[in-house]
Amino acid sequence: MTRFTKLNAEGNPAATDATDHSAVIDANTGLMWAAVELTDEEVDHYDAERLATDCRLLGFDDWRLPTVEELFAIGDRARVRPAIDTDAFPNAKADWYWSSSLFAGDSGFAWIVDFRLGYADICGRGYDFAFVRAVR
Repeated sequence: MTRFTKLNAEGNPAATDATDHSAVIDANTGLMWAAVELTDEEVDHYDAERLATDCRLLGFDDWRLPTVEELFAIGDRARVRPAIDTDAFPNAKADWYWSSSLFAGDSGFAWIVDFRLGYADICGRGYDFAFVRAVR
């Protein structure tokens, strides 16, 4: 069974070899992920939150920034550069992505996930440091 089901621009299942799909559904969690980043540039955490909640993909308006656990779960520890399924996420950057999870030790920091090597860390929320992928 394939973990990710690709959805076309109308929200219907796309061919398994499609590369222009809009979103994917993760069979492990039931979450729907935007197939591409919401920006081509690194942004700060505040802009990441805004971009995710402003997303209106496939007619849904409940997109959000994923938690660190959700974001980390789509990583593929059998890969590097990028450490993510490039069939499901064809344009994934081997770089950092923001999560919605704030660091318990200081709310001025949020958790980020690295899809270059597949690990997580924290970063100051005001730094233009990571990319954005929305989930619902």
